Amino acid sequence: MERSIIREEIASLIYLIRGRRVMLDSDLANLYDTDTKKLKQQVRRNSDRFPDDFMFELTESEKKQLLIQQPRLSNLKFSYAPIMVFSEQGVAMLSSVLNSKRAIYANIEIMRAFVSYRAMIFENKELRNEIIRLDKKISISFKFLLKKIDELKLVLPQGPRKTVGFKRKDQS
Repeated sequence: MERSIIREEIASLIYLIRGRRVMLDSDLANLYDTDTKKLKQQVRRNSDRFPDDFMFELTESEKKQLLIQQPRLSNLKFSYAPIMVFSEQGVAMLSSVLNSKRAIYANIEIMRAFVSYRAMIFENKELRNEIIRLDKKISISFKFLLKKIDELKLVLPQGPRKTVGFKRKDQS
């Protein structure tokens, strides 16, 4: 139970930026129980391990957009250092740079969160495809029913219709 709660909390820290699922350096530092400055320092010292698809820095406009969407990150508003974001592979590479027991445990949970996030997206695609399939089926059935209703209108007599309702004695 506790592990699934942790995984859900970690999954809430995954953002979609530049079409990639990433985590922020400050969130990772918090999970690894280290300073963001130390994490960034280790990444810079081992920059050859972090190509652009593993880690990239946010532009000022991306940073502003993220701060607007996530009020909990308001403390990053005044940070002069660019925000680093890490893809799933970048997070895995961090485990080779940060070697504490806490970092290893956090890394395992983060990997599990990425996997469950991916599964959730896959399930949503299946659900979306099922809805589209049902919509097409309903559309065909609806068109069939409309056609039958139109055919009934042609078959029914179109003469004067009897009034429906109560009549007062003085209206006979």
